[in-house]
Amino acid sequence: MRGIAFARRADMQGRMTEMGVRKIDAQALSERPMRYFDFFIAAFVAILLLSNLIGAAKLSTLFGFTFGAGILFFPLGYVLGDVLTEVYGYARARRCVWAGFGAMLFMALMSWVVVKLPPAEGWPDQKAYEAVFGSTWRIVFASLAAFWAGEFANSFVLAKMKLLTQGKHLWMRTIGSTIVGQGVDSLLFYPLAFYGTWTTDQVLTVMVTNWMLKVLWEAVLTPVTYMVVNGLKRAEGLDVYDEGTDFTPFRTRL
Repeated sequence: MRGIAFARRADMQGRMTEMGVRKIDAQALSERPMRYFDFFIAAFVAILLLSNLIGAAKLSTLFGFTFGAGILFFPLGYVLGDVLTEVYGYARARRCVWAGFGAMLFMALMSWVVVKLPPAEGWPDQKAYEAVFGSTWRIVFASLAAFWAGEFANSFVLAKMKLLTQGKHLWMRTIGSTIVGQGVDSLLFYPLAFYGTWTTDQVLTVMVTNWMLKVLWEAVLTPVTYMVVNGLKRAEGLDVYDEGTDFTPFRTRL
């Protein structure tokens, strides 16, 4: 990017641009306070829980097309995942994924406990409550596995593409990582949740259709992603590159 001088390592003092953005290795952020990172973790987890709590159980038909209402929420989680990886690096995005995974697991456990509690005498809504919150453990497991694998695939691809493109072509990185991440998510969730219950044709049709819609949703939101990413980079004064990052998903330390 013209006018930006980059520092190759954390101990090198890079020149600041007019926007106040400096290229920095992800390892240099371990002790640096982030002004807005906590807010994005909260937003990421909230959207994730909403997509599973109020979106997953609702089927809707619009303009002759039937879809799960969760598609309105869930792709926003991938957009936030893209923003977190692009601005703060893979290690911090990894912490968000684990925070979301823990929140989903807790929600699933407490949903099961609350549904199993005996209803008070005269309370007429137990069956309706079970219909909304009583997901089978097969679906819960499929959702957790698909989310975990898909989000990590998304963040990994985005971080690696950023290195390969030297920070250029953000649209290519966000859409490309979503193609992979949502592909992994759909490829795991629908067979694990519905194979044997739905026909093979139904599983394949819904899997491919929802994957395509989620990728399209990401593409539509690309201008929003650009605005948020550029605004955050200016606000935080950095542009993180994962040059020395350990990409294992099995850790939460920075």
